[in-house]
Amino acid sequence: MYAILDIETTGGKYNEEGITEIAIYKFDGHKVVDKFISLVNPERDIQPFVVNLTGINSNMLKTAPKFYEVAKRIVEITEDCIIVAHNSEFDYRILRTEFKRLGYGFKRETLCTVELSKQLIPDQPSYSLGKLTRSLGIPVSDRHRANGDAMATVKLFKILLTKDLDKYIIKNNIKKAVAERRLNPNHKTIIDALPAVTGVYYIHDADGKIIYIGKSKNIKHRINQHLTDKSRKSKKIQLQVASVTYETTGSELVALLKESEEIKRNKPIHNRALRRNIFTHALYSYQDTSGYTILYIDIANGEKRPIITFTNRQSAKSFMFKIVEDYNLCQKLTGLYPTKHSCFNYTIKQCAGACIEEEPASSYNKRVQQLIEKYSYDNKDMLIIDKGRDIDERSVIYIQNGIFQGLGFFDLNYQITNIEVLQSIITPMENNRDTQHIIQSYLRRNKHVKTISL
Repeated sequence: MYAILDIETTGGKYNEEGITEIAIYKFDGHKVVDKFISLVNPERDIQPFVVNLTGINSNMLKTAPKFYEVAKRIVEITEDCIIVAHNSEFDYRILRTEFKRLGYGFKRETLCTVELSKQLIPDQPSYSLGKLTRSLGIPVSDRHRANGDAMATVKLFKILLTKDLDKYIIKNNIKKAVAERRLNPNHKTIIDALPAVTGVYYIHDADGKIIYIGKSKNIKHRINQHLTDKSRKSKKIQLQVASVTYETTGSELVALLKESEEIKRNKPIHNRALRRNIFTHALYSYQDTSGYTILYIDIANGEKRPIITFTNRQSAKSFMFKIVEDYNLCQKLTGLYPTKHSCFNYTIKQCAGACIEEEPASSYNKRVQQLIEKYSYDNKDMLIIDKGRDIDERSVIYIQNGIFQGLGFFDLNYQITNIEVLQSIITPMENNRDTQHIIQSYLRRNKHVKTISL
């Protein structure tokens, strides 16, 4: 659990500042579950430059509660939380100073979104909250006021959690949480705490180490299967599991891509089988001596560049039958009807005669090319738009010159129409044969998914 906060102060000498406004959002890693926002009477003068910057003046604070009057609420909302702030060293120091004046030893773990941003969003011209949120397309209202800046930090932190493919944030958070608990939670408690949402889940041991990564359209149901199944692997997981965290994606495609990337990065002990290639066969093409484009299925390998990949031979063959019908292709030239003469479809007038060179190669090849362009994204600049994590959000998969660049989330159109903002919100990911297979397979199965050519 995180307490994401921002504090406005009077300014002045080091450790003599007072709080004028505080905003705290309690965040469970997915949504805000509680909040506290208040002006605070600092009982001291506000520096003129601070008044100009924040708009908060002494008249506004005459009737505001003093710090001792809000201290209990601050302790309650931050209890068992990691404090997150943009330059957390400053905000945490101010809070501890105020509590020290009351004779109370306030102590919490902290995370700094400035440091995390430098690590996860490198090469930004500035890491100030205003400039960073602008480059990421995060809307900010009430800049230099506690509530506006705290909410902007919440949105920034959500992006950082998404970009944290090595799971540094959650692994450290889980390790701390389990250490405090000192008891392995029972399986029912773990399952009850999980939602029935689409996303990626992470099974941790008592040290916070990720021992298994998976994706599901219903995380609660899938974890229930892991913790009740009698298979050898499930029994091993059941013995080691201490906690489960998850990341909502909304989109199954995003979940598939994140699962593939994060398994390769984290190498969980129980994901060994999934580290192998997830496809076995592929569709290839060549031109015969008469100039016709021949399509054929073969075992996938790294030597030839495939048009499309498949998880097994049967799914490849089913796809071939479908495209022969959809594009009026020849059974002989697609390997479905081995013969030295005309194919069967020619005898029932469903083939234009490419098999016996009645149909010109240029005419036949045009339809084959249409098929290739539909199912392959070679050399294309495009965006794939899918569901987001909530109703106002969408996910985006970015492909540049036929190469998968990464993925992200957006809620405003200009975040994807402005290429600089788009590149900032995208979490870079590796382009490999697995990601190509995942994307192509998903687009084949989900015709409703929106694509935008750039």
